[in-house]
Amino acid sequence: QVQLVESGGGLVQAGDSLRLSCTSSGRTVINYAMGWFRQPPGQAPGKHRDFVATINRGATRTYYSDSVKGRFTISRDDAKNTVYLQMNSLKPEDSAVYYCAANRYGNTWSASENSHFWGQGTQVTVSS
Repeated sequence: QVQLVESGGGLVQAGDSLRLSCTSSGRTVINYAMGWFRQPPGQAPGKHRDFVATINRGATRTYYSDSVKGRFTISRDDAKNTVYLQMNSLKPEDSAVYYCAANRYGNTWSASENSHFWGQGTQVTVSS
């Protein structure tokens, strides 16, 4: 079973940076595509979450939402069973609960409904 645990969230000011980490405490995720999605305040909790970034198995492809392209970078360290999201130039509209996700088919994806495993989420709040 894949069990994902996020860390690194917090309260920062606009323009600051944060790095989120997601580690699988269960089986290895080396054969999974990994990604980050977010749920802004006011969005009804449920299966749909906003796409942020995904990275394929082998880390040869990444995929970003237009809203974070050029500011966020997704990466993975399979030796540590960990995926990262480096977030630079943060904006108040980036405030959300950020969720790590895994997809067993190995390719990048953008629909949260196609995620197979989720972490519990980590809060990111960006003040203006």
